[in-house]
Amino acid sequence: MPDQLRERLLNELTGPGGDFEMTDAVVRGIPMRVYAKPLGTLRDAALLSAFHGDKDFLLYEDYRCTFAEHHRLVAGLARALREEYGLTSGDRVAIAMRNFPEWVPIFWAIEVAGLVAVPLNAWWSADELRYGMTDSGSKLVFADPERTALLGRDVPIVEVRGGAPGPGVRAWSDLVAGLPDDGRPPEVDIDADDDATILYTSGTTGRPKGAIGTHRNHVTNLLNTVVNRKIGMAVTNGGTFPEPGPDDPQPGALLTFPMFHIAGITVLCFATLAGAKLATMYRWDRAQAEKLISEHGLTSAAGVPTVMRDLVENSDAVRGLDGVTMGGAPIPPDLVERIGGLGSSASSGYGLTETTSTVVGNSGEGYQEHSHSVGQPMPGAEIRVVDPATGDDVPDGEIGELWFRGPNVVRGYWNLPEATAEAFTDGWFHTGDLGYVQDEWVYVVDRLKDVVIRGGENVYCAEVEAVLHEHPAIADVAVIGLPHRTLGEEVCAVVNLKTPADVEELRTHVRERLAGFKVPTHVVVREDPLPRTATGKVLKRRLREQIVQQG
Repeated sequence: MPDQLRERLLNELTGPGGDFEMTDAVVRGIPMRVYAKPLGTLRDAALLSAFHGDKDFLLYEDYRCTFAEHHRLVAGLARALREEYGLTSGDRVAIAMRNFPEWVPIFWAIEVAGLVAVPLNAWWSADELRYGMTDSGSKLVFADPERTALLGRDVPIVEVRGGAPGPGVRAWSDLVAGLPDDGRPPEVDIDADDDATILYTSGTTGRPKGAIGTHRNHVTNLLNTVVNRKIGMAVTNGGTFPEPGPDDPQPGALLTFPMFHIAGITVLCFATLAGAKLATMYRWDRAQAEKLISEHGLTSAAGVPTVMRDLVENSDAVRGLDGVTMGGAPIPPDLVERIGGLGSSASSGYGLTETTSTVVGNSGEGYQEHSHSVGQPMPGAEIRVVDPATGDDVPDGEIGELWFRGPNVVRGYWNLPEATAEAFTDGWFHTGDLGYVQDEWVYVVDRLKDVVIRGGENVYCAEVEAVLHEHPAIADVAVIGLPHRTLGEEVCAVVNLKTPADVEELRTHVRERLAGFKVPTHVVVREDPLPRTATGKVLKRRLREQIVQQG
């Protein structure tokens, strides 16, 4: 997408009088550009979804739910949270479950009731789940049977999709049976800067930190998604915004991101506002994904790169999709090109829990032209590239730590003032990612702490991984540093193979494309999948420990 066209379309949407006008504001003492309309809170977005009426909304196995049914359920559940459970504004309610369809109305009811949603990682251990409950001070939890078995009984539990509930546990069916069905939500005053969520970081080191997201954070992310989609449609339409017609097919999304992750919440929120069908699965299953796409006419798929690669390389289903959205981990350029070659449009969002998902995005023609870039900053997002040693900004093209500020950046960490002070400076969030800006395009080269320093030379793992992904035998790869007596560290590539390949062949493949010091000294062929967090990031510390122990 030509940069000039994108800028014109963006100004038309967000400039004075635009449908998504932005204005200057001071939020918590920080000057920034914010959306002046059309939404103020997540409650607004949830209640607007009622206008989609009897269109299908939630799809899961044999379960179907229309937007009208969903709205009545959300309104009744929100009232029950306030009236029956006695919860008041700012109280926390946890969600501990897999991607069951009930996740969606539970989340929206919490927001409509003016409470704070605390999505807990469904892959956590009992100790981690209980830590999240205790740390957040949640007063109620909605859980599936697997998580119910791991939780204590310190707070009330509503069990979703379970059998006969045990002591201290209430069945979801019992709660729903007693809800009012008039579609009238509770009367609650919510400010744009009130807390909406506490989302825990993946916790690859130490205890997870709860990032406090406000309604403004989430609405900014939602409206950014809408604006970017409209711009993409306008580019396809010759530079003008298409007018929706009554006979246009209903959009639909296959959501494979966990809904406890900010990327999953992003897709959930967009589908709700846009009137799109939302299909989920208990776990990734390519055959089931193909069936959902075909049977329900889904128009997009969203997930981490490893899942989307499986769909792209082993299925024809992508050919029927308008778009494939990826995030949560570095996206190899070859995957972007493969998606484009199938006639679909690839898009990605670079961001963190602390930036409420996408703070830099890349999509459409721009992605094909800049497949090594994570894209350009979202509306309202400011960026700095900072020397980690001095705290000074570095010139364009030079590598430093990426810092972001804007209405999508969370206000801090729950109950962790020291960690908040360390990670935020005058509203600027220190991402811990190394990158650079060139001609307004943002490039991420690696995590600050994941750089392999070999004999004084920095080796950015993402660069080596991207090159190895281009080899036809590679299914998955992670590059780590192994200790070395004289060099400090050596480069090691841990790979999963699709087809047999000689180790020296892989090293030669890298040597032909990158500097000699970046060529892996060690290539470890691994049969088991690489260890990953729920968001798709490789647990490199664990992987490094395993390789060192193996000698």
